[in-house]
Amino acid sequence: MPSATDPLATIASLRESLCSESTPLPIRFRALFSLKHLTTHETGEAAIAAIDAIAAAFASPSALLKHELAYCLGQSANPAAIAPLRIVLADLQEDTMCRHEAAEALGALGYASNLDILRQFRDREGEDVVITETCEIAIDRVEWENSEQRKQEKLHQSAFTSIDPAPPMPESSQTVSELEKTLMDTNAPLFLRYRAMFALRDLASPPDLPTAVPAVLALAKGFSDSSALFRHEIAFVFGQLSHPASIPSLTAALSNTEEASMVRHEAAEALGSLGDEEGVEDTLKLFLHDKEKVVRDSVIVALDMADFEQSHQAEYALIPEASKVAV
Repeated sequence: MPSATDPLATIASLRESLCSESTPLPIRFRALFSLKHLTTHETGEAAIAAIDAIAAAFASPSALLKHELAYCLGQSANPAAIAPLRIVLADLQEDTMCRHEAAEALGALGYASNLDILRQFRDREGEDVVITETCEIAIDRVEWENSEQRKQEKLHQSAFTSIDPAPPMPESSQTVSELEKTLMDTNAPLFLRYRAMFALRDLASPPDLPTAVPAVLALAKGFSDSSALFRHEIAFVFGQLSHPASIPSLTAALSNTEEASMVRHEAAEALGSLGDEEGVEDTLKLFLHDKEKVVRDSVIVALDMADFEQSHQAEYALIPEASKVAV
């Protein structure tokens, strides 16, 4: 790997690893997380080069990789990421999971200029419900981001640096059970339910908080929701938390072959973040030959993450300063 003092050379090398179909998927993911780090820790030409490197890998046939590319672009907080994301969302031949992630990423970037395309695909006749729901939440997020309401809300300082599909509920004395009620209220807007979800996440970290286990168990109830999008976001949050109390529900989601692949793959990756917990690696290995390619690929990446967790290496990414940037 070139010297970190020459970011453009580093980015070129990472781009080569990321875009090479002959490079093992776990190495490509490590390259991606390194580039994700550089999109926010470099400025100017280098930041744009990192974004371009990520976008170049949309040529890959791997739906798992492409959906992760879109997620990373959404986390960049850089308008240079908008154009490739709009292309992915508008491509009706693209995998639904990738298009969903592109819509969510446009919501995370927060620019009102993207409301047009988000409304277009929210309202498109015959659109997949995952896309419709994602666009609905993304629109609400962009409108919130640009509202007076946001300026007036007092948000709890989260332990997580991710730009989420919805902000947590405003800081209040809401209990876990009250937040669970909102989380599970199917008559409430998805954006509001997501706000409850991320508020519960924040009550589950650090893991020794008295609210942590009750919050995890409340979140786990979300796996019974009728929306695959909602269920997959529960699994994503569990991946962020890496709380052992989530293992039974994640294992059940992964093991259910009738479950949507976007949920199962997210459950696999979440289990990868818990790889140092007893039995998790053995569970993941059961799905190395799953019928769904995105699940198989996720298990390969999850086992690599599990190896990392067990080895207690300092860095998951390929460059030292991007330690554990996978979330």
